[in-house]
Amino acid sequence: VQFVESGGGWVQPGGSLRLSCAASGFDFDIYAMSWYHQAPGKERELVATIIPPDDRTQYEEFARGRFTISRDDAKSSLYLQMNNLKPEDTGVYFCNVVPAVQANVERFKNWGQGTQVTVAS
Repeated sequence: VQFVESGGGWVQPGGSLRLSCAASGFDFDIYAMSWYHQAPGKERELVATIIPPDDRTQYEEFARGRFTISRDDAKSSLYLQMNNLKPEDTGVYFCNVVPAVQANVERFKNWGQGTQVTVAS
């Protein structure tokens, strides 16, 4: 299993970024997938989840209305469109399966390198 995140960068408050995650080594299309955020010095936290087969989405409160999670099963890819970014969105973003699976299935316990997002003036 491998996750390769990309698309991060530096952006001013109010700006936008689109993150991508290329997944491999498992049947991507049957798994609910999530984006996670780790702020400097803090624990990794859940951001958003997308659940097949109907691509139902769920967002944490801080992401709702600003972020949009999506997926392309043909490309085994996960995306996160982030709008109206705030300084507190700064950190490293990771993709993985949903928390309950990630914590309990050995092959999902390794994380990718993540992609750094910095929101600052």
